[in-house]
Amino acid sequence: MVTQLEERALITCCSARDELFFGLIAQDIEKKGYSIQPGALPEALANSLFDYQKTMAEEKFKRAGVGRGQGYLKNESVRTDQICWITGESDVGRDWLDWSSSLQAFLNKTLFLGLFSFDSHFAHYGVGDYYKRHYDAFRGQKNRVLSIVAYLNPGWTHADGGELVLYHHDNDNAGVKVMPLLGTVVAFLSEDFPHEVLPAYRDRYSIAGWFRVNSC
Repeated sequence: MVTQLEERALITCCSARDELFFGLIAQDIEKKGYSIQPGALPEALANSLFDYQKTMAEEKFKRAGVGRGQGYLKNESVRTDQICWITGESDVGRDWLDWSSSLQAFLNKTLFLGLFSFDSHFAHYGVGDYYKRHYDAFRGQKNRVLSIVAYLNPGWTHADGGELVLYHHDNDNAGVKVMPLLGTVVAFLSEDFPHEVLPAYRDRYSIAGWFRVNSC
């Protein structure tokens, strides 16, 4: 049985661990606008999110589209993944939102980003699914400021495909490839980095989220 003292020590340890990774993310964002941190998502949370997403009812997922509001369009020439928005109705969903809120508070404190709100969804890429090169936000709109992706795939290898490719600018055709391995967290300035998801060769699970500023 875990004593109260041991429980407090565990919470302190986890908080210190998160603060270490939050600091690395903030440092990268300040220096180069993006951060790739394997193992940044706490192992217990990553495993719980993976287990939860795998057992979610299929009808909860909807084919993803592009655009917002009246401009929303399902376009399989652009993306073929399925998504389910995270509302906090489940315990593990609330745990994810709490972790994201802690990251938001840390980044606001250290980088003065003024991040105000956050939304995110589970994403499932089946065999052959992809998301073509795109931006998460158009310059000057301020609808999304910082994008974050958390990967939930244990035992992923290069042969499984499905890498995120993060490009430095429009004329960059090489980019930086990120394997979607369990626990890896990627954060980047939404207006600055075009990116894509290459076709996956087995089921691929992740969470995508966006921090916004108050535009009022």
